[in-house]
Amino acid sequence: MGSLPLDASVQPLNPETFSGDSRAVVDFLTEYYRDVDKYPVRAADLEPGRLRKLLPEAAPEHGEPMEDVLEDVRRDILPGLTHWQSPSFFAFFPMNASAAGFAGEMLSAGLNVVPFMWAASPAAAELETVVVDWMGRLLGLPQRLLFSGGGGGVLQGSTCEAVVCTLAAARDRALGRLGHENIVKLVVYASDQTHVTFQKGARIVGIPPSNFRVVQTSSASGYGLTADAVRGVVDRDVARGLVPLYLCATVGTTGLGAADPVRELGEVARRHGMWLHVDAAYAGSAAICPEFQGYLDGAELADSVSMNPHKWFLTNADCCCLWVANPRELTSALSTDPEYLKNVGTNGTGTPAAIDYKDWQISLSRRFRAIKLWVVLRRYGAGGLRAHIRRHVAAAKWFERAVAADERFEVVVPRKFSLVCFRLRPSRFVGDDGEAVDAMNRELLAAVNASGQTFVTHFVVDGKFVIRLAVGGAMTEMRHVMDVWELLQGKADDVIHRYQLQG
Repeated sequence: MGSLPLDASVQPLNPETFSGDSRAVVDFLTEYYRDVDKYPVRAADLEPGRLRKLLPEAAPEHGEPMEDVLEDVRRDILPGLTHWQSPSFFAFFPMNASAAGFAGEMLSAGLNVVPFMWAASPAAAELETVVVDWMGRLLGLPQRLLFSGGGGGVLQGSTCEAVVCTLAAARDRALGRLGHENIVKLVVYASDQTHVTFQKGARIVGIPPSNFRVVQTSSASGYGLTADAVRGVVDRDVARGLVPLYLCATVGTTGLGAADPVRELGEVARRHGMWLHVDAAYAGSAAICPEFQGYLDGAELADSVSMNPHKWFLTNADCCCLWVANPRELTSALSTDPEYLKNVGTNGTGTPAAIDYKDWQISLSRRFRAIKLWVVLRRYGAGGLRAHIRRHVAAAKWFERAVAADERFEVVVPRKFSLVCFRLRPSRFVGDDGEAVDAMNRELLAAVNASGQTFVTHFVVDGKFVIRLAVGGAMTEMRHVMDVWELLQGKADDVIHRYQLQG
């Protein structure tokens, strides 16, 4: 490899060097996206520690040309990646990238401001307040959750951060009334389909693990949380002298895409003085389409709502919108006022509406995420983003129909949004032997993923091993969904043939 001398003349932000290196990276990524469908979607046959064997044990003493660095990325890094932006990636949930998302990310990274206080970058802080209100209106959120209605929003890095912040706010609101020694009485409620993030968050803010209630759901409610089930659990806790603190309603659960009834749960929460959080991390993006806004009916009863534009909204990671009805409750739990910031604080600016976002999140430092989401909204417009959502929903509907029409398969739960959950159905070869049926589906999933042509993941519900196909990639078209269905059918033939021979 060549080398560049590292001496006093090096200027890290020299305009010519900046331009050359940036163009090299853009050209590299252009080539990558042009050929991404040629890579195995998931890195296969790689042993842990592979990369450590390929790379030197120490950092280089002298700088190297960007071309050499990118060649090493091509040779050593790309083969070890799971290609989340492949059009044949159907695992977990989508993590959208887009040209506009990348452009916004470049602006964020390039400007590299740290808008933790209004005074630290006024335009960055103010753009965030504008963008979260734009997003809230697109989703049809009630006015009380927007800055224009007395609430407000912030861009967090992830749902995990949003959960910890809202749990802390709920905790402090309750303990301000009860006294801090009563933290052992506070109880958090969620369904058995709710993301485990909420259990982790509850532990972080000091809620005893024994005070986290996992409320059971069933196929009768589409695996959504019912108000009756919550009432029963809450009433038992109240009778024991415990204090209901926080209830999570999920719109688009991780495993099955189930949707909890926000309004019904909101009424239960309000009756007991609980904080109601609506987690719409994945499916919230769909609410920009009028036909999906009904899933957020009752959001005016919520204390907070979150959704992740980095999942299904063409916004490169990381970006999570969190709205709260009462910002003061959030900032009371999270605010800091150190002496070294007072000389640049907003107290003396004459701008009482100024937002110090350091008080809306866990960390002090923060990225300029608002410009990324703003560029996406400006570049594609609401109409383009709705079309993006609807084409994935249409593809998922096609896939669901194809599965239902094949007697070897069954749809486990009706499709919601763009997630289809299915499996090989019990057959004459294994009867109703649940373990054997699960084994067949595990074999099918392993064979499909081992092909390198796609990547899908699984879930277990009611003891059944279920295969999930989450449609939502920025580059995914109907032909890719049709291709994965053809692959599944072929691998199903192989699995069933093996069981025929065994039978």
